[in-house]
Amino acid sequence: MAELALATPRRAAPRGTGLWIAPPVLVLAALFLYPLALILRQGLGGDAGALSLAHFGTVLASTEFHHALKNTLVIATTSTIGCLVLGFALSVLLAFTPVPGGRVLARLIDTFIALPTFLVALSFTFIYGSAGIVNESLMQALHVTEPPVDFLYSQWGVILSEITVYTPFVMRPLLAAFSLIEPAQIEVAGSLGARPLRIVTKIILPAALPALVAGGSLCLLLTVNEFGIVLFIGAKDVITLPLLIYDKAIQQFDYTSACVIAVVNVALSLGLYSLYRFVIAYFGGRRAGLV
Repeated sequence: MAELALATPRRAAPRGTGLWIAPPVLVLAALFLYPLALILRQGLGGDAGALSLAHFGTVLASTEFHHALKNTLVIATTSTIGCLVLGFALSVLLAFTPVPGGRVLARLIDTFIALPTFLVALSFTFIYGSAGIVNESLMQALHVTEPPVDFLYSQWGVILSEITVYTPFVMRPLLAAFSLIEPAQIEVAGSLGARPLRIVTKIILPAALPALVAGGSLCLLLTVNEFGIVLFIGAKDVITLPLLIYDKAIQQFDYTSACVIAVVNVALSLGLYSLYRFVIAYFGGRRAGLV
């Protein structure tokens, strides 16, 4: 009897219950999938007729593509490492030390997320530019005619701007993770003679690891696709993939090459996004005891 009770068939779902998903799928296809399909088609030959991978081979073998890809990866990786180091240091300082106005400072840093990225690049030109505050002051103090500080219009200027913009994306999950640490753990460790560095490495860092990995993955994704900072600073010889797409499409009217590079950039972005989602799911599973 028990087996018969367990084997009772499930009630069939009412007809048409799955139709609700059709409108959002159609909207997604129209706004996202169709433009991507057009870009892919243009990269495969565009209006020339037969589709071919010849354009991909030509563009991907070019020196300018290799240079742009290298710049993109170097800038994104260096900026992400800088965000992780600075974000971890600031988060520890705000969460575990009695900093006056720490809560207000944390809110102020958090507002960077809402600002357009090019505003940071603009502010840096007023501070570190050739005619900025720092150079004007140093030129008057040292009695020189050339700006002593000359890093802004280079790869390092882009990296510094991106670290400033994207560090809050690391700090937000870190501060949330630090709020779950019991203050008694740190107090007991300190009373037993543990030095601050040991407390950080043995208590704080293990609790921060999931947030660091998730925040770093997100920063890497965002910096790979950063366009406004690179364009606004106008660093010489610093051409990234988004800027190369802009140059090919807008400056040279070479839409086929622009679409080929765009397909590569989209594939790279989707790969990094998949990594980010995997990291979130993995550490979420570990917290739930599933991994």
